[in-house]
Amino acid sequence: MGKWLQSGRRRDVCYLLAAADGDELRGQQLKSQLESHYDERIEPKSFYGSLSALVDAGFVEKRTAGIHDAYALTDAGRQRVDDHYAWVRSCLEGRADG
Repeated sequence: MGKWLQSGRRRDVCYLLAAADGDELRGQQLKSQLESHYDERIEPKSFYGSLSALVDAGFVEKRTAGIHDAYALTDAGRQRVDDHYAWVRSCLEGRADG
């Protein structure tokens, strides 16, 4: 799997990007969605550090859209998300309800 998904925040960013309409989101949109999900504020330096690590690893691409940066999954990032999703699904398939 590699270290890129060992961080829950990085993993969650990738899932948000995988689900994005138009296949990309601005950094502030990602941050706001995570803060809403986590129900707490995320320090900008920490958040953008996570995004930069994903860009540096080749799993997310960054482009400038006007005055904002927009982020999207690369093919490698999408493959990692799909692989991780399949792993989680396989872990839960054998779980008995109740």
